[in-house]
Amino acid sequence: MIGIYVPGDSLLHRLPAWAKVLGLVVSCTVLVLLGSLAALAGFSAFVAILYVVSGVGFTAAWAQIRPLRWFALVLFVMQFVLMGLDTAVVSTLRIVLAVALAGLVTLTTRFADMMTFFDRCFGPLRRVGVDPFRVSLLLSLTVRSVPVISALATRVREAQRARGVSWSMRAFAIPLVVSALRHADALGEALSARGLDD
Repeated sequence: MIGIYVPGDSLLHRLPAWAKVLGLVVSCTVLVLLGSLAALAGFSAFVAILYVVSGVGFTAAWAQIRPLRWFALVLFVMQFVLMGLDTAVVSTLRIVLAVALAGLVTLTTRFADMMTFFDRCFGPLRRVGVDPFRVSLLLSLTVRSVPVISALATRVREAQRARGVSWSMRAFAIPLVVSALRHADALGEALSARGLDD
């Protein structure tokens, strides 16, 4: 779930977080059970309709599956070689659609609402001495950090191109790690300022 909330007043925006997460679980279960290309084509149309109804826009929708493109390509080629065309299309489409659905949940759900939902889910952990708020905060920050790291990687790559540096794993990884550590430090300071310094 790598999306960032897009404000709106659609039906999906108004649904509570628990309903959207439950819908995601049910939808992904149905997605796994679908085995034919026709059924998956219909499911793809359903996902597209959800994005249209949500009104998040094409750019936000594409941003959910764009990071998956190379993984999807490799998966498709491997499945095609080992299992054939139909299986390759079905397997790849399942993953792409599942990611698109998960992205839609985060695009239409406020961070605070998701935190409240996670807090309630982890409520029973209080009995064993675990603070549900801290667990939900950790999970939420993990989800929200994915697009941040992705943006940092894009920035580093663009800086490499601007300097005319050829592809080098070292020249890419070191600035990315440094940028990620700076972001982590800034996040840590923000949490410390809010009383979460331990």
